[in-house]
Amino acid sequence: MSDSNLLGEFLRARRSTTAPADADLLADTRRRVSGLRREEVARLAGVSTDYYVRLEQGRERTPSAQVVEALGRALRLDDEALAHLHSLAQPKRPKRPPAKERVSPRLVQLMDAWPQTPAVVLGRCMTVLASNLLGEALFAGHEYSGDLLRLVFLDPDAREFYPDWERVAVNTVGGLRSAAGTDLDDPLLIEAVGELSLKSADFRRLWARHELRQKTHELKRFRHPLVGMLTLHYESMTVNSAPGQQLVVYQADPGSPSEASLGLLGSLAAGDR
Repeated sequence: MSDSNLLGEFLRARRSTTAPADADLLADTRRRVSGLRREEVARLAGVSTDYYVRLEQGRERTPSAQVVEALGRALRLDDEALAHLHSLAQPKRPKRPPAKERVSPRLVQLMDAWPQTPAVVLGRCMTVLASNLLGEALFAGHEYSGDLLRLVFLDPDAREFYPDWERVAVNTVGGLRSAAGTDLDDPLLIEAVGELSLKSADFRRLWARHELRQKTHELKRFRHPLVGMLTLHYESMTVNSAPGQQLVVYQADPGSPSEASLGLLGSLAAGDR
């Protein structure tokens, strides 16, 4: 979690996961690493090997925008990863302490007006800060129902609840990386990454890859303990009045079995309440 050499750690992680074929390099039977060599990245980016080594080692910390763009092309970074690389190469600004996570009562009122649509508000580290009745019912019944990050990696029911667990895990860690950006001093993030790194080998493996996945929209499957399989679309929206919070809304296709199952889940939740 140290932010002393974030730029070098990011370059090293992405170099190790970039296959030579992806960089249009010929296969080499003598290659001892699966990713690119330092000298290969340097050549592809048009910089000296010594300069690139200094970047990875943290002895050079502020490459120009042109060099960053060249490194992004060499490592085949997508737009989000390239933007992250640019932010790592910028001089660090003083950090403000993170604000206490509070959900606007008006936002809660809005979610409660959607009785047929599961909705949750997630905090900086994917804790559930608020939910409507159906959103609460969607994730109910697990040890970590109120913490979607720990639900994925620590809950004993996670792989049953998420049929596509590996994809969910990759996107969850990528989303956490994307939300954190270059601010690794957040106490909530330090606590979460520390605990998960100790308790989950899968989390350690994915966190070390330095991949980013901004949470936007996706099709996700759930195997709910009460109503069975649900296939839902979700949309994630930034809460502008509370930086770091995300409003996540789930919907089923009209007329689908999942829509009927959501209706049943809503009836069961209303009866319990």
